[in-house]
Amino acid sequence: MGLIKHPKIEQLEQHCEEALKGTLDRMEGKFAPDAFEFAEFNEQEAEHRGYSDYSYWGSTFKVFCKNKLAVALVIAVIVILAFTFIQPYLPGQYDAFVVNNDPTTGVPLRNEAPGSLHWLGTNSIGQDLWSRLWQGTRTSLLIGLAVACIEAIVGITVGVLWGYVRQLDFVFTELYNILDNIPSTIVLILVSYMMKPGVGTIILAMSLTGWIGMARFIRNQVIIIRDREYNLASRCLGTPVSRIIVKNLLPYLVSVVMLRMALSIPAAIGSEVFITYIGLGLPATVPSLGNLINEGRALMMSPNLRYQLIYPTIVLSVVTISFYVAGNAFSDAADPKNHR
Repeated sequence: MGLIKHPKIEQLEQHCEEALKGTLDRMEGKFAPDAFEFAEFNEQEAEHRGYSDYSYWGSTFKVFCKNKLAVALVIAVIVILAFTFIQPYLPGQYDAFVVNNDPTTGVPLRNEAPGSLHWLGTNSIGQDLWSRLWQGTRTSLLIGLAVACIEAIVGITVGVLWGYVRQLDFVFTELYNILDNIPSTIVLILVSYMMKPGVGTIILAMSLTGWIGMARFIRNQVIIIRDREYNLASRCLGTPVSRIIVKNLLPYLVSVVMLRMALSIPAAIGSEVFITYIGLGLPATVPSLGNLINEGRALMMSPNLRYQLIYPTIVLSVVTISFYVAGNAFSDAADPKNHR
């Protein structure tokens, strides 16, 4: 049984057919075979592109500067770090390792309260706490920065390869499962116990397993973005893996990498304080925040000597809070979603 069409539908179909036929006839007349000609190659026109004044790092810096607290804390950390290098060369400064004696009696000035001569007082053997505080801050900051850089380099390299190169996934996964099940505290204690105490030993002990967390985090981020359209197009065009990693993947990881680095610096300083607290850290001859806090802890119950614990604790708190706040602020500023 055939379908019955409405007369208006038949008229509409007929009208469309006539219109399409007329359009095709006009196109055949308009686009004759001799209507086309080959265009000459123009290198300047080929290189012509639109202009944009957008700058990733410039926009990141502008967004970060809007956070006044973070900027103030970054300036404070820079001033503290710079002062640790400048302080020994200022006039009227005492050597951090010299035992100061009373000029009249020749007796060491042990546990002298803060005053005009020794601004932060002296310790139990007569050394100037002002000088030792800045020497210790410099040592702890250098340890934290060194550990953060090593963790970033190793963690980013392993994490990107782990997430992007599928053939390496099994190897790195098994390596991660082995190392992650070893408590980092045990590694710190064993390395510090077996090797000669020193700054290099502390850095090595913290760096052996410190990169694992960053590598795992980077790997998860890379897996999310590795199969996006622009990465697939780059692979189809034969772009080398190294270029895809540097140009396509790493720019999206800047914010998280900077945040992890900013948080690893106070974590490294805290680990140095812990190792020194249990007696396996830096030797007493090397000033550090860990040594100063450990020495002040023994005098905590003496009200007149608590200043030896308070001052290094204040510096440690300022450094830790500054890196935490600045790291979070920079992570938000580095996110392109927050750029205008």
